[in-house]
Amino acid sequence: MPGLRNKFNRPWGLSYIRMRQYAGIRIGPVVKKDVMKASIMLEHDSQYATILAFDVKIERDAQELADSLGVKIFQADIIYHLFDKFTAYREELKQRKRDEHKHIAVFPCKLRVLPQYIFNSRDPIVMGVMVEAGIVKEGTPVCVPSKDFVDLGVVTSVEYNHKAVESARKGQEVCVKIEPVPGEAPKMFGRHFDEKDMIISKISRQSIDACKDYFRDDLVKTDWQLMLELKKLFQIL
Repeated sequence: MPGLRNKFNRPWGLSYIRMRQYAGIRIGPVVKKDVMKASIMLEHDSQYATILAFDVKIERDAQELADSLGVKIFQADIIYHLFDKFTAYREELKQRKRDEHKHIAVFPCKLRVLPQYIFNSRDPIVMGVMVEAGIVKEGTPVCVPSKDFVDLGVVTSVEYNHKAVESARKGQEVCVKIEPVPGEAPKMFGRHFDEKDMIISKISRQSIDACKDYFRDDLVKTDWQLMLELKKLFQIL
C-alpha cells in the first residue's frame, strides 16, 4: 500500500485517512527515506510504490530519487484531490496492463456452425455461428476438439447484424472470420470440420492467468465455469 505524508491541520483530513490502510503515515516533508521505503513495493506491486503527500513539501533530492527509482509521488492540498489522483493513476496502470496482455488472454467460448451461412470455406473461413457458451471476440484462437483439436486459426472479426463488434456472448448468432495462423496450412470447412463439430477457443495456462489477473471482471460466473470445463478438456494443470 502507498505511504502517506501529511500535515493534519484539518479535522476531516485525519478521519478520512483513518478509513483507509497504508504501509506508513508520517507528519512532515517527503524525504529520501520515504522514497526508499516506498520503492520496496516495486518488487511486489508497482501500483503501490507510491507516496501520497497531503499538504506537505517534497524535498528536491527525494523527488529526484523517486524519479530515478520509479516511485510515484502525488501531492495535493485537498485530500480528496489527492485520492482522485491516486485512483486515476491506478486505473491508468490497470488499462495499461490490460493492453499489454490482451493478446495473451483468451476468453472461453463454444461455437456451433450455422451451415446455411458458410460464406467462405477456406483462407479465410467466413461463416455464421451460434455462440453456445462464453464469449467470442477478435483475437480468439479456435480449434475443433472432435477432430484431434485441429487448429482452425484466429478469429479476426466478428459481425452482428452486419455490423462489426468486438465480441459476442452466449445466444447470439454472429458471422466470424477465421484466418490461419501464419506458417500453418489453412483449414477448410467440409474437409477438416463440418457443421456437426463444435468449435472452442484454444486456451492455455498463460491465457487463463492473464484472464484472472487483468480481465476477471469481463467474465461472468458461467464464463469461468466454461473456462474450467475447457481447462479439463485441454488437461491444463
